[in-house]
Amino acid sequence: MINKDFFQALNDLQAKGVDKEFFISSLEAALTSAYKKNFGEAKNAEVKLNEEKNTIKVYSYKTVVEEVTDPDKEMSLVEAKTIKKSYKIGDMVAREETPKTFGRIAAQTAKQVIMQRLREAERNRILTDVSTKQDALITVIVRRIENGNVYCDMGLGQVEGVLSIRDQIPGESYVTNSRIKAYVKTVKEGYDMPYVQLSRANAGFVKKLIEMEVPEIANGEIEIKNIVREAGYRTKIAVYCKDHNIDAVGACIGNKGSRINEVINELNGEKIDIIEWSDSPAEYIARALSPATVLHVQVNPIEKTSVVVVPDDKLSLAIGKGGHNVRLAVKLTNWKIDVKSESQMPKYDEPKETNNTDLESLFAIDNAFDDLDN
Repeated sequence: MINKDFFQALNDLQAKGVDKEFFISSLEAALTSAYKKNFGEAKNAEVKLNEEKNTIKVYSYKTVVEEVTDPDKEMSLVEAKTIKKSYKIGDMVAREETPKTFGRIAAQTAKQVIMQRLREAERNRILTDVSTKQDALITVIVRRIENGNVYCDMGLGQVEGVLSIRDQIPGESYVTNSRIKAYVKTVKEGYDMPYVQLSRANAGFVKKLIEMEVPEIANGEIEIKNIVREAGYRTKIAVYCKDHNIDAVGACIGNKGSRINEVINELNGEKIDIIEWSDSPAEYIARALSPATVLHVQVNPIEKTSVVVVPDDKLSLAIGKGGHNVRLAVKLTNWKIDVKSESQMPKYDEPKETNNTDLESLFAIDNAFDDLDN
């Protein structure tokens, strides 16, 4: 083991991602510990690897003293002068004392250190590879299902991605050995291998699906301002484009719904509302309550609250089943929204119906509410 082949193996390790200098220092420390364990813990010793000479040697260090009280760490001045006449009290004397039997111990220790460093190097390599998948959409293979959790093969060696119950689309079932798309939600360093949390319920999953289908989003022409989701029920996406010649909403929907339908099919029919973002709070809130028709919007910019009036027969649609629609609109706009039916609100002169693009009407509505307050 203590020969040229051993040191050549160090270069091979480096090619596999093991830092040679770090490995040598680790091995020297391990060999020193092994030497002390076999030849005396009290000794002040150190193992040194010499690449140029292809040697592994043990050196002991003793301090020159007038009277020796600890033979493992001290040497008399008389003995020191037999080695080198210039030694004096307080000097440190280094002597090579490599035992003949140390070769076997060194080989065994080196093997253990090599295997440990190779495992660490492999783990670090895999962690680096997996980390590049963070926030990415990937295709995985379902390998097993345990207690509702779905364990998937990511094609990265021994690394498994876990699709927990809360990251699954409600009502969705999975078949062993089938291929599914998943969003890489979290990558964490585990004890042995990285822990990868996959998701099909995260809003990022829908965002990546949209980016795949809409090149204008992928190339930056259209920006997703916000996306919120309640998996299995509805997703709302606010999009914006600086170029007024591009219909941001139409580009996302595609010709006869070709683009958005691909996403909906992947989500097993989940409803998706795509609206155009606006810097006008009233207009943005009105659009966020899609597909409901909005008659009036009154906003309080200081408290970021709003009152929205809808036709009586559209109240349930605006609120949504279980409150999904209004709850998502609140998350999308970051405004508190109080939805009222038309019959619940006082009448005022010349009410105007709002639509998704009529900003002047929205301002007129706000002024009308202000008149009512006064």
